[in-house]
Amino acid sequence: MENFSDGKWESLPVKLHDSILQTLKELKFTYMTPVQSACIPLFMSNKDVAAEAVTGSGKTLAFVIPALEILLKREEKLKKMQVGALIITPTRELALQISEVMGRFLQGFPQFKQILLIGGSNPIEDVEKFKTQGANILIATPGRLEDMFRRKADGLDLATAVKALDVLVLDEADRLLDMGFEASLNTILGYLPKQRRTGLFSATQTQELEKLVRAGLRNPVRITVKEKGVAASSVQKTPARLSNYYTVCRAEEKFNALVAFLRQHKHEKQLVFFSTCACVEYFGKALEVLIKNVSIHCIHGKMKHKRNKIFADFRALKSGILVCTDVMARGIDIPEVNWVLQYDPPSSASSFVHRCGRTARIGNQGNALVFLLPMEESYVNFLSINQKCPLQAYPPVKDVVDVLPKLKAMALGDRAMFEKGMKAFVSCVQAYAKHECSLIFRIKDLDFAALARGFALLRLPKMPELRGKTLPDFKPEAINTDTIRFKDKNREKHRQKRLAELKEKEMPMKKNFIKNKAWSKQKNKKEKKKKKASKRKLDEESDVDDEDFNELLNDTRLLKKLKKGKISEEDFDKHLSSAGSSRPKRAEVDGSDGDGD
Repeated sequence: MENFSDGKWESLPVKLHDSILQTLKELKFTYMTPVQSACIPLFMSNKDVAAEAVTGSGKTLAFVIPALEILLKREEKLKKMQVGALIITPTRELALQISEVMGRFLQGFPQFKQILLIGGSNPIEDVEKFKTQGANILIATPGRLEDMFRRKADGLDLATAVKALDVLVLDEADRLLDMGFEASLNTILGYLPKQRRTGLFSATQTQELEKLVRAGLRNPVRITVKEKGVAASSVQKTPARLSNYYTVCRAEEKFNALVAFLRQHKHEKQLVFFSTCACVEYFGKALEVLIKNVSIHCIHGKMKHKRNKIFADFRALKSGILVCTDVMARGIDIPEVNWVLQYDPPSSASSFVHRCGRTARIGNQGNALVFLLPMEESYVNFLSINQKCPLQAYPPVKDVVDVLPKLKAMALGDRAMFEKGMKAFVSCVQAYAKHECSLIFRIKDLDFAALARGFALLRLPKMPELRGKTLPDFKPEAINTDTIRFKDKNREKHRQKRLAELKEKEMPMKKNFIKNKAWSKQKNKKEKKKKKASKRKLDEESDVDDEDFNELLNDTRLLKKLKKGKISEEDFDKHLSSAGSSRPKRAEVDGSDGDGD
């Protein structure tokens, strides 16, 4: 590895344990990166640190090594159930990666045990593992860690275990807050002792992160690391050895261009980012069919149990394609990624930088390419100004072949593919409508017909964004899509059963509808009869004659007019008094004395 940093590990002002130096040598980490040489001495000398450095700059070792050194220097050795170091990270992939790095160093320190607490596994199994094996180092995602603190009923007292805590690390701290973990973090911090070393590591600083710094760190040393060759006035956020490109193509040509590019770079390792889970499912499945002799993996946030294995399998590959969402955008270290392709620009500008950072890591060369629609081209200038991330135009992709007919054929041949395409289109439009940079990504300027053609849809879905729109440029296929069958025989059998049940339910509903109509007529007749009967009863029981009854009606009408403001109180009184003087007294009519009985 070339000298990308400030010097060799032996040149640190603090001495590292021989076993740590030996592991670094085995991992071929001959030189420190700037963030490592800046953070490690401070962290080891009992300082809290808040470090900002570009993605891929080696932040993991900047906290793994100090954490181990601090635990080694404890006066009292950690017991089996005492946690000395806690590392919190936003995603399970990043947690797995940190655990892997930590595991390499722990081979030289059998006295320490680590445990990984992440989603996608059975929490009861995690509880039993902790109770059986114990742990001195916890690596966790916030949601699962918070859950573990609340599992006293299962026999786990994690609140007591962390009383011995020496080191807390929040990795990708800005992302922790972006993903809505603020409440969980506050709960977790409430369990931790105040006397501890804390490190916050991130690629960007935000206002929310500043609040966390003030709440969780005592007089922190702030570290902002720039790479060599970057001017002092510049705050470029992407790696210096990254070649960052953009290409402009129409919506209906975008997928064709992607397929052509991937075919031309099939012997390289590539990440392809889409905006939604549904798009990953749809286009990932399409790429598996359209690009031969290439290992293609798909990963997104809604995958519960498969993600860990998929991530591990792809990391081990020398070449292949990973189709993913932003769940893979932050902190993930995949060796030797040649290209990062952004089929959809991310919802936030900062995510653009983090996506690009999956390549050109630790001083290596890398390339990134974003696909833009013609109306989105001003995004290039926006990134240059807003994120200090300059892009250069990429030559038009050559040998582009129209693969959309094949995509349509796949949808016609399998209902699962047809449904995936519809869901992907809907999710893409919805994501576009929520884009952070709405001045450039304007939903009202989006050509829905061209976008639908680019998705190779057989027909348009019913969705609010298309309500009232006529799209003559989109020609639906002349087929009843209800007749498209699932390739999976069990799914098709289940669908047919469901359709039959619905059909059965519809038949009695029609009969009930006729009965209801007849019943309502009968009800009306009954009501009329009741009204006539009550009127007769009223006539029989009433001691008022027709003249009094009419006067009573007139008084009621006057009262209604008064309430509606059509007449004044003065007019109301006049009408009553004039009417009262012209009508006989009740006592005269009914022979009573006026006091009523």
